[in-house]
Amino acid sequence: MSTYQSDTRSLRRPPELADLPRQVTYGKAFIVFEDAEKKTFVFQAGEWVEYSASIAECRQTCLVKELPQSINGRVRYEVRAPL
Repeated sequence: MSTYQSDTRSLRRPPELADLPRQVTYGKAFIVFEDAEKKTFVFQAGEWVEYSASIAECRQTCLVKELPQSINGRVRYEVRAPL
């Protein structure tokens, strides 16, 4: 006899509600530019100002999507922060 036990689905306990991932609601999208030096900029009050977080930091908490068009060597990202 083999010591291997089959792990059938019928013998598993269903996941607890606390174990399930929570649904995250994201706010309105905004555009962020990243230049070659990894500085990020956001458009505010008619001009591009430096954004407080890098793209790597945004990816930890926000929904970040790289946009296909780059402008003047800068990469564009669409960022949605959680509500």
